[in-house]
Amino acid sequence: MGQRIVVRRVLRGRTGPSGGPAFTDVLGTCLAWDADSCLVERADGEKVRIALADVVSGKPVPPRAPARMRVSSRDAEAHTAALWPGVETAPLGAWVLRSETRPSGRLLKRANSCLAMGDPDRPVPEALATVAAFYAERGRDPLVQVETGSEVEAAVAAAGWAPLGVGDAELWLASVSRVRRALPPSATAPATPVELSVTGSRAVVSAGSGCDPVAEGHAAVDGDWVGLHGVTVDPSYRRRGLGAAVVARLLGWAAEQGALTAWLHVEAENPGGQAFWERLGFAAHHSCRYYVPGAPSSASAGPVSR
Repeated sequence: MGQRIVVRRVLRGRTGPSGGPAFTDVLGTCLAWDADSCLVERADGEKVRIALADVVSGKPVPPRAPARMRVSSRDAEAHTAALWPGVETAPLGAWVLRSETRPSGRLLKRANSCLAMGDPDRPVPEALATVAAFYAERGRDPLVQVETGSEVEAAVAAAGWAPLGVGDAELWLASVSRVRRALPPSATAPATPVELSVTGSRAVVSAGSGCDPVAEGHAAVDGDWVGLHGVTVDPSYRRRGLGAAVVARLLGWAAEQGALTAWLHVEAENPGGQAFWERLGFAAHHSCRYYVPGAPSSASAGPVSR
């Protein structure tokens, strides 16, 4: 019992549109099933007892995905803007042109590419010409981020753009409370203390002294979502629980700000990272890929850092 099911039953004494018997479906959780009847509880709490003699068919229904997993890829990716407040943005229909105004070090692809998800409100080749012009004006190589396997990706490829070849990633989501429960108790009291620094809606956690921490991570709250970025541990300090400690501190802070959903990007070719986040309750929502005009050049001066 406890299985979600849908049961089709006959409505005795009533006639259907075709003149034959009338039927109706009951969707809910099966509470009981015996030799004579089944008891189904609907989502609104109403309990419906159905005589087995009236049952035409019945089948189990897969659990409905959590609300966060039903968010569109475009809306999920829009939360990444909170990590980089110094990014200039401009709409292109549902697409978003993004460019760092004061970059430091390598250009980040997510902060210096067009989020090409949804309808650009014009033919894709025309939209891509606008993208190229936008980045040319700023002295940047044009770059678009698409959802892997989407219609937009197919249209971008058909317009002559090619995959960058690096940076393919998946966006993973999880419940903040679930991840915090999944973290080991030692994460809240690591052998190497971690320090939290907060600036507005963003936070940085680091472990170790000096300007070269042995572990660190960044987070930014956007509404009731929090993004995690750059969670790293020095190779010589791994397997000491520092990664979990960094995550625990960041999510503890985020929960105090009202965050309910956590997101992050994981490189597609990073099975170790995927295993770590999966153990904490994260699950892949979608994957994305970057495209450039024509064949990508290994000598490109464009964004190369995830």
